[in-house]
Amino acid sequence: MRSLLKASVITAVLIGLWQLIITVFAVPHFIVASPLSVAQTLIEKWSLFAQHGKVTLIEILLGLVFGFALGLTSALLMMLSRRLSRVMMPVFVISQAIPVFAIAPLLVLWLGYGMASKVVMAVLIIYFPVTATCYDGLRNAPVQWLDLGQSLSANRWHTLYHIRLPAALPSMASGLRIATTFAPIGAVVGEWVGAAEGLGYLMLQANARMQAPTVFAALFVLVAMSLTIYFTVDYLLKRLIPWQKHL
Repeated sequence: MRSLLKASVITAVLIGLWQLIITVFAVPHFIVASPLSVAQTLIEKWSLFAQHGKVTLIEILLGLVFGFALGLTSALLMMLSRRLSRVMMPVFVISQAIPVFAIAPLLVLWLGYGMASKVVMAVLIIYFPVTATCYDGLRNAPVQWLDLGQSLSANRWHTLYHIRLPAALPSMASGLRIATTFAPIGAVVGEWVGAAEGLGYLMLQANARMQAPTVFAALFVLVAMSLTIYFTVDYLLKRLIPWQKHL
């Protein structure tokens, strides 16, 4: 309750500053929309925002699921095979030298203007951080636990399932939190490059027509959606990993 109250107060202060800046500096309405005009646009065009927001939400969730699953699988494979780890890690590092946003036009060219290119964009943008955090968690299991498993004659699979995976849960949780913040970026950037629907597409169309209230309203919906996903995942992780009090 206290956190909700604090968030409400901060939001109210930010909205007040927003309105104050517009009033004091007489900012034109087609450059920065006022909070009141944004609220009116949200109410009047709610069905439009719901239609495009549903598309973006599906893209974000699919990218999140596939990206985390792919990253975790890669981390597990590298943990099971040192040879594979020595091959894959340099490839991961080199791949980060290529800006993910730069290949967004290629994804649209290869996969079309539909949902597939946006989902793949979201997967690519979260794949490396998820893989890195999960792999670090798996290989940094406490030495005492590993020694205990060895004294009990645990094989590689038993060690992975009963020792390394439980020890890596906090790192995996961090990777999932990172994924929830990056997935919306990938989906929206994909929509900016080429799309026929979605909040990113709606923002571009409104910006071309200098409809600032629609742009800000779409941005508000996107932020609210992203925060909802993040805090939902964060709440579930705290329930699933209760012994990590700092999470």
